[in-house]
Amino acid sequence: MTPSKASLTGQIPLAFEHVAAAGIEDFMPAPCNQDALSWIAQWPKWPAPALILYGPEGAGKSHLASIWAARSQGLVLRAEQLDQVLDLDANRCYLLDPAVPVVDEIGLLQLYNRLREDGGHLLLTATCPVPQWSIDLPDLRSRLTAAPSVAIGRPDDHLLAALFLKLFDDRQLAVPEPVIRYLLTHMERSFSAARDLVEELDRLSLVRKRPITIPLARLALGIGGDDKD
Repeated sequence: MTPSKASLTGQIPLAFEHVAAAGIEDFMPAPCNQDALSWIAQWPKWPAPALILYGPEGAGKSHLASIWAARSQGLVLRAEQLDQVLDLDANRCYLLDPAVPVVDEIGLLQLYNRLREDGGHLLLTATCPVPQWSIDLPDLRSRLTAAPSVAIGRPDDHLLAALFLKLFDDRQLAVPEPVIRYLLTHMERSFSAARDLVEELDRLSLVRKRPITIPLARLALGIGGDDKD
């Protein structure tokens, strides 16, 4: 039998890896990601070989990109693999996540050109739009600038609350609704902040052997105060 967190003893907490759900059924549609979701759904009827998906850290870009890769049977590329572009099958799909910084401009340009000629597709993710990328090669810059780009925006309260529920559930943590409301009121308004808060609350709960409460949330937020109810 696997021991529960509450049954663990010792001064050093054991770190259990949590498995984040990442299928289409786990993606949370919202106004901030509606356009991006629509573009992913339109594949393979993209008007260009590449699509740029950008947004803040933790916004769900990789989740959405993985959904597309599964649907298109795309191959996930690392930036350092672009020098092997001549060995790649140009009529299939590829995911470059993240695409920035662009470490091999010639390789990326060659891949783009081969995909355009042979009917393949490429999805690139980034935290900012193409005009803000550092690209020295004019041909590559012009092609990526001309490619369709879609942004994932910052979340509203409804989506952040849903995200908290998902992140806590991924870690098998039951958190009362008032705690989530408190976090929404006092946190930085970003996906990455929500992710970091859940990680810190999980750690504090394990170290202090306490359930996740508003006093514990104050500690995670750095507001201070007594952690006792």
